[in-house]
Amino acid sequence: MIALLTAFAVVFVVELPDKTMVATLVLTTRYRALPVFVGVVLAFAVQSLIAVAFGSVLTLLPDRLVSLVVGVLFGVGAFLLLREGFSSDSAVDASSSGVASVPFWRAALASFGVLFAAEWGDASQLATAGITARYGTPVAVGVGAWLALVAVAGLAVLVGRKLADRLPTHWIQRVAGVVFAVFSALAFWQAI
Repeated sequence: MIALLTAFAVVFVVELPDKTMVATLVLTTRYRALPVFVGVVLAFAVQSLIAVAFGSVLTLLPDRLVSLVVGVLFGVGAFLLLREGFSSDSAVDASSSGVASVPFWRAALASFGVLFAAEWGDASQLATAGITARYGTPVAVGVGAWLALVAVAGLAVLVGRKLADRLPTHWIQRVAGVVFAVFSALAFWQAI
């Protein structure tokens, strides 16, 4: 039980100000909340399994390489968010509700893909691997980490729905793009 609670507490605190929450929040402003939540929860389940199973291998990768890859991924994400946030189509969409009318599975799959990619090399993934190595109870650590990620995703979905109703989508995308750019710069800084 201590391993589960430790994993939950550490991962929850690490993920609150993280890109994962920002990405979930942005996805919720684009798609309906339920498919986003389902896709995100499934991505977190897979990533938690990977972190528990292969976490010790991930910690053997050079920190510089992980930081460079994360920097590139955030840079691409920042570019895409800012491009969409400043496109003329986004300005037209600002008058609409902002939530895309797409099938459930498409929104869930998009959410899964975004969060699955965003979690690679993430602090919570590395923390999960470290806690697994420390306590030697992969199931308890995996469940604790996954529950923490689900709790953060739930908060992001709730906040995202409130923001989508009050703020134009293009402004949320612009702010998220700037946040992703900052994360990219920090990752590159760590690689130096």
